[in-house]
Amino acid sequence: MADDDNKRPIIKKVIKVQAAGHHGGAWKVAYADFTTAMMAFFMLLWLLNVAPPETLAGLADYFSPTSATVPGSSGQSEDNATALENQGNNPSAIVVISSPGPPPSGADEDGDDKGAKNNQDSTADRAEIIQQMEDLSFESMQEQLRLAIQESPTLSEISDQLIMEITEDGMKIQLIDKDQRAMFRTGSDELYNYAQEMIREIGHSVQNLPNRVTIQGHTDGGSFSGPDGTSNWELSSDRANSARRVLDDSGVTNDRIYEVVGKAGTDPLYPDQPTKTENRRITILVLREAPVVPPNLSGGY
Repeated sequence: MADDDNKRPIIKKVIKVQAAGHHGGAWKVAYADFTTAMMAFFMLLWLLNVAPPETLAGLADYFSPTSATVPGSSGQSEDNATALENQGNNPSAIVVISSPGPPPSGADEDGDDKGAKNNQDSTADRAEIIQQMEDLSFESMQEQLRLAIQESPTLSEISDQLIMEITEDGMKIQLIDKDQRAMFRTGSDELYNYAQEMIREIGHSVQNLPNRVTIQGHTDGGSFSGPDGTSNWELSSDRANSARRVLDDSGVTNDRIYEVVGKAGTDPLYPDQPTKTENRRITILVLREAPVVPPNLSGGY
């Protein structure tokens, strides 16, 4: 009997403990969306913070409704409160919010004048907002270009030859000659290496904007006669075109170039000193683009 007991097989039960299943990567997508939304939110807060009060008032006026009407109601005008009350009494009524636009065809002369004035005001407000947004883009480009020049050992030494300003026409960038430090070889359109590098950095900054670009070449007021009888007109034009080629190599495409102009000595930087060295320069003008006004803001068709 004891021998039979010893021959019985021994059965071992092994209990496997399984780890928690993998949750997948869906949380990464959700976290990325959350981060993107927060970044956009803080950018919006920054834009609202730097915008002047006039711009904020213009935005508020543009997006705020001006009147509410209930289709199918009588020909008598109703204010917003009455219209909303009618909507509450009639669930099927639709409230239409109207923005400033052209007056109805049956309006009197005073109504036409007021409607035209509202259209002009709305157009002017929108143009002002677009101009201020362009100014922010220009200022950002200025800062980017200044940092790039400061970080370059070569360009930081010639930073005094770069003049940048925001004008009514756009962002004006001027690269000027200095005594003993010219951009071009004497009497030619051949750029020195440091001048090429400076124009290339300008091109890297300009290519990030959608605006078109004008390139102007300037000489001083002194007389010049080349071997083929060329004058300051040809020389300034050739130098402007030489700068255009460098911009093209740096990423500014041909469709962005509005015009290339040689102005000789007709537009000196120092009008009272026409032969001054600094009058020899290249001007790169990033143009302001005229805002496209929708028909409802320009009076309609």
